[in-house]
Amino acid sequence: MSIFSAALLLFLVIDPFGNIPFFLSVLKHIDYRRQRRIILREMVIALAVLVFFLFAGRYVLLLLDISAPALSMAGGIILFLIALKMIFSDSEEIFGKSPEGEPLIVPLAIPFIAGPSALATVLLLMAREPSRWPEWLAALIVAWFLAACILLLSNQISRVLGARVLIAIERLMGMLLTTIAVEMFIKGIKQLSL
Repeated sequence: MSIFSAALLLFLVIDPFGNIPFFLSVLKHIDYRRQRRIILREMVIALAVLVFFLFAGRYVLLLLDISAPALSMAGGIILFLIALKMIFSDSEEIFGKSPEGEPLIVPLAIPFIAGPSALATVLLLMAREPSRWPEWLAALIVAWFLAACILLLSNQISRVLGARVLIAIERLMGMLLTTIAVEMFIKGIKQLSL
């Protein structure tokens, strides 16, 4: 997997376009300038969590005695379920309702940015080829940066594109993630048979 394909995969998993309606609904009672600070803070927290899982995740897997094929298959299943929800649900229904008040870590940073599929994806990248960690870190930063830019401009993007276009983009991303999830699952099965 190239840096570009890893960054694209992480970008699709983070799903910034699909998260725009959710971010807007969670932050609708907060002043616009404060919204941007909150989004930036939550994005930085999510990046920290993803980087932690990128580097410490394999040790957690070793501690729990989880094999690479099992991780690949589990990541594929989680990604598949989230992709199906992206295709057939509203973005607010993907992870349930959010708590009242100004969000801190939950639900914006975790699980909407650094969710199960993003964590599984960075774990998988590092588990398969740990020697390529600089490339995986670069791919993660590129995907995170693009997602942060989109989410920081979420009010403007929502006004320009409208709700229907955002839903269509989310559905398209969900369909792409479905095929990636199936591929991850198949690779896990192939690794088991070796």
